[in-house]
Amino acid sequence: MSTVELPVRFEGKPVVVIMGVSGSGKSTFGQALAQQLGLPFLEADDFHPVSNVDKMAHAQPLTDEDRWPWLASLSEAIVEAVEKRDGVVATCSALKRSYRRFILEGVGKPLLFVLLDGDRETLYSRMQKRSNHYMPPSLLDSQLADLERPGADEPVVTYSIEQSIDTLLAVIIASLSGTESS
Repeated sequence: MSTVELPVRFEGKPVVVIMGVSGSGKSTFGQALAQQLGLPFLEADDFHPVSNVDKMAHAQPLTDEDRWPWLASLSEAIVEAVEKRDGVVATCSALKRSYRRFILEGVGKPLLFVLLDGDRETLYSRMQKRSNHYMPPSLLDSQLADLERPGADEPVVTYSIEQSIDTLLAVIIASLSGTESS
């Protein structure tokens, strides 16, 4: 089993945020990871105010001003989940370094971001195949433009969306098991 050296150690159960642009598979992977780890799952889309959902549904990209209240609500929910269950798996696009820093500071505990990364064509194709999602494929380019690649000083690992979910799960679970203190 191949593992990846993670940039964070956990004193208990892990706190993981699955990040990436729309269509990267955050929800699918996050739900599977939470189930495998026996942790609660938080879907970031559930924390958007109605005004954000309406804006995206009408193919209008969100601004920083739109995102800050959403990030605050999500961060608070992560803190609550950690207080109740010690760990959590959440999704969040976390496109900008400032957003990731805001979440880290808000949570106040070791946290790992897992970036699901892929090329535009694959992401666009996935978005076109989705049904019942308010985020139209036309907003992909604005998300890709906003995505600030994580720096080496951030607690982020990056995985290609070309890998199967099972492969990604095996690698991240094996890597996480090596980060928990005994």
